[in-house]
Amino acid sequence: MTFSLRDQLSNQLRSLRRYALALARNRDDAEDLVQETLVRAISGSRTFRPNGDLRSWLFGILHNVHVNGVRREQVRARGASAIEAMSNGQVPPSQPGHVELMRTMEAFATLPEEQRRVLTLVAVEGMSYQEAARLLDIPLGTLMSRLARGREALRVEMGHRDRAQPSPLRAVR
Repeated sequence: MTFSLRDQLSNQLRSLRRYALALARNRDDAEDLVQETLVRAISGSRTFRPNGDLRSWLFGILHNVHVNGVRREQVRARGASAIEAMSNGQVPPSQPGHVELMRTMEAFATLPEEQRRVLTLVAVEGMSYQEAARLLDIPLGTLMSRLARGREALRVEMGHRDRAQPSPLRAVR
C-alpha cells in the first residue's frame, strides 16, 4: 500500500463515519464498521484499481461489512441511538437551526434502513443516483423509489405535509 493511498483513506474518514452512523444508528457500532472497512481496505489494497474511485470502493466495503454483520446477526441493538447519545445529559440547543437539525436527525433515525442508506448516500454524501444504485447493488428505479419514500416520510414526520415546503435533506445535495 502506498503512502498516497493511506492519505486518501484518511481523507475519506468523515464520509465513511457518516454513512456508518446512518447504517448502524449507534456511534460505537459505526466506529467498528469504519475500522473493519479500513482494515479490509488496507489488507486488500492490491485489489484497488489505481484509476478507480476510492470513495465508491470504500463505501462498497463498508456496505458489505454492514450487510454481512446483519446477516450473521452480530450487530446488536444497544438501546441508545446516536441522537440520544449526543443529547444525553445536555440542555437542548436554543438555536432554531440546531433544533431543526435535531428534529431532522430524530426523524431520520425512524426511517427503515433501506431508506436511510439511500438518503445518506444521495442527500448527505452527494453521490449520483447511478453511483448509489451501483454501490447498493439495486436498480436505479428502486433507488429513486426508496429516495422518494424516505423524503416523503421525513416530510410527514417533520410536519411538512405540503409538498411546496422544502423537504429535509432535499437541498443538501
